[in-house]
Amino acid sequence: MINMDKILDTAIQKDASDIHLISGNKPILRIARELTELENSETLTPEDMNEAYDYLVRGNLEKDSVFRETRKLDTSYEHSGIRFRVNISNSFDVPVCTLRLIKNELPTFEELGVPDIVRRTTQQTQGLILVTGKTNSGKTTTLNALINDINETQNRKILTLENPVEFRHTSKKSLIIQKEVGKGQDALTFSDGVKNSLREDCDILVIGEIRDKVTMEAAIEMAESGHLVIGTLHTKSCAETIDRMINFYEVRDQASIKYLLSALLKLVISQRLLKGRDGKLILIPEVMVVDNIVAGIIRKEKISVSEIEDAIQSNLDRGSIGLINSLAEAFVKDEITLEQAKAQLEEKNIETLNRTIMQLKIKKGR
Repeated sequence: MINMDKILDTAIQKDASDIHLISGNKPILRIARELTELENSETLTPEDMNEAYDYLVRGNLEKDSVFRETRKLDTSYEHSGIRFRVNISNSFDVPVCTLRLIKNELPTFEELGVPDIVRRTTQQTQGLILVTGKTNSGKTTTLNALINDINETQNRKILTLENPVEFRHTSKKSLIIQKEVGKGQDALTFSDGVKNSLREDCDILVIGEIRDKVTMEAAIEMAESGHLVIGTLHTKSCAETIDRMINFYEVRDQASIKYLLSALLKLVISQRLLKGRDGKLILIPEVMVVDNIVAGIIRKEKISVSEIEDAIQSNLDRGSIGLINSLAEAFVKDEITLEQAKAQLEEKNIETLNRTIMQLKIKKGR
């Protein structure tokens, strides 16, 4: 019999980021990016996994219906005052459970390593800010740190749409409303939630994930109508983010959407997390401040990745930060190895990385 309370307690004690429960395997914890079997545990059986499913769903008929219909479920769970983001799927008709631990205390911008230009951009009253990165790159943590900073320093009404809600915020200087998206939740879809937000007199709309064209259109309409919209996209670079947004649309519509994006997009941060020399995770940010040069590139008939990268590099004095610069800075600070830095780049950029490292070392007097 699976002891879910013990598994969750151990994960909390060991400061794990994730828990993986899969039939035929022992419970697995992810600690500092490493997968580790739970000590003194038995191999999980299909019966154990059905028990884990019942434990996490807690007899909620709506959630059970979603899982039976779609074969997947995204939800949240709370244990010992700690919230977990839960995903349940199927493998050979047996539930598979993945749980992400959500810390109660949000780290500060300084602790996260998020550049200050990102925080300052939230002081604008209108436009679109995007936080991007691959899975497990810390997008949600950065997004909630932004929400918390606005909540503490600005007098605005903030509306968030999330699936599921991870960090629960309390109104401070701002008024904040959080809505969970999904069947039987506060909003059926992200696009529905965005459309209704136009009637809710909010100043800032936070979209947990822009997944499709419908949500993208609603976000753009919201930004066009004089609101600040902050959202996330699952992309690995600033240039790829632009390309992804444009490719939501048919070719015949791309010229008009490029014009809107060039006018509304204010900043994109694309982040990666690397395991540092000390075992802690290091944030490696790429930041694109959208100035007239970047806006001009976005409006072009054909988007050039290299042009966008060059524009970021030439706009450092306005707050932009190139990926190469972030990697070089982390290496010079002895936070990551040279091999780690090189592994994040294409071969053609390795020489530029080496030159940037040398320039930083000279500048720092090393």
